[in-house]
Amino acid sequence: MKLPAPLERKLVELFPRARERERFVANLIEEALSKESTREEALPQAVGGTLHLFTDGGSRGNPGQAAIGCVLEDPKSGTILKEHAERIGIETNNVAEYRALIEGLKIAEEYRPNRLICHLDSELIVKQLNGEYRVKMQTLQPLVEEIKELSMGFPDIVFKHIPREDNHRADALVNRALDELPPPAFQPTTHPRPPSLF
Repeated sequence: MKLPAPLERKLVELFPRARERERFVANLIEEALSKESTREEALPQAVGGTLHLFTDGGSRGNPGQAAIGCVLEDPKSGTILKEHAERIGIETNNVAEYRALIEGLKIAEEYRPNRLICHLDSELIVKQLNGEYRVKMQTLQPLVEEIKELSMGFPDIVFKHIPREDNHRADALVNRALDELPPPAFQPTTHPRPPSLF
């Protein structure tokens, strides 16, 4: 196997003998293949059919400490396939709502549903995603684009507004994350401080 010249030079420096270099490279490849097969085994079984995704995001302060919650459900059996809760640092409510949906879509794609119905209690976000409202805030545009890109991985996807009380499980995950989980080590802000002149 031919390696790039800088990498080959570094290997020769570390392992002057050809046999040692070959053994090192072979071990790396074996390890990578072993990790890949373990990762594939860890992936959930494809469910197909229709799945329901409930997502919610919230911020205490707007902007303030924010968190997301996602619940993926198989409506046929009533089984909750996966739940996710996470603190995301200092963000606005809208950013948290979008980030929750992004995380939920990433979770749902592992189960490869034929149809995904996304339930959100933010009417604004649903109308923006369905093209009824324009996304006016530039900071939200990259999140909308990421959702559009993720959506292309599903044969059929629907964004549906539901009352807050019907989204109680995702909402509870948001509150639990804010109450119990530590904040992330790095907390991006939606309003960066202007550079100092001095």
